[in-house]
Amino acid sequence: MEYTHVLGDIPTLANGASPRGEWENLDAVWVAVRPYLRTRANDIHLPLSFNFAELLLDHHPEADSLVTRLAILLHDTGWARVDEDRIISEGFRSDNAMQSDIRVLHEIEGCNIAREVLPPLGYSEEVVEAVCKIIDGHDTDPNHDGIEDAIMRDADRLWRFQPTGMAFSALWFGKTPQEIRLRLEDTIYGQLITPEARAIAEVELARSIELLKLDVIQ
Repeated sequence: MEYTHVLGDIPTLANGASPRGEWENLDAVWVAVRPYLRTRANDIHLPLSFNFAELLLDHHPEADSLVTRLAILLHDTGWARVDEDRIISEGFRSDNAMQSDIRVLHEIEGCNIAREVLPPLGYSEEVVEAVCKIIDGHDTDPNHDGIEDAIMRDADRLWRFQPTGMAFSALWFGKTPQEIRLRLEDTIYGQLITPEARAIAEVELARSIELLKLDVIQ
C-alpha cells in the first residue's frame, strides 16, 4: 500500500465531507431493522459504511443508488440471527473465517431480513432480489458482480480504516491496533475494488495512524 493521497484530495469522513447526492430517504428502513442493529456493533458499522457507500456513489452515477444503499444498510443485519458465541470464534478467529459456516448463515439471514422488511415498505420484488443478490456472498465469495456490488463491498471495508473500525477489529480479531494497521495495509487495501475507495482508504488510514500514534507506539 502506497500513500499517494492526502487529506484534501478526496471527500471522505476524515476531512468532514458529506455525500453530495440527493437520494430517496431510507429512514423507514433504518427503523424497520433497528432490532437487528445491536449485534456485532452494527449500530455503528452500518451507518458509517452507509456514509462511505454514498460518498462512493457520488463518483459513480451509473450505479443504481437505491439498490446500493439498501444493500449496505441491510448486508450485516443477519448477524442478529446467528449464535453470538460463534460470531467471534468462527467468524473472526478461525482458520477459514471468511468462508466459515457462520458467515454463510449471516448472509442467508440478511437476505431473509431484507425479504421481510422491504416489501411492506413498498419496495418491488425486483429491487428486493437485487439487494439480496449483493448480500448473498458479500463476505464468502471474493468475486463481485457489477458496480453496485463493488461499492457495497468497498464501503463495508472502508470503515475499518477509521479509528472506530480499527478499534472494533482489534477486539474481534484479538490483535493490537498496530497489527490491524498492518493487515489493512497488506491485505484489506488490496481487496478494494474502485479507485475512489483506495484513495479514501489511504486518507482514512493515514489519519488513523496519526490519531492513534501508530508510528510512535509500535
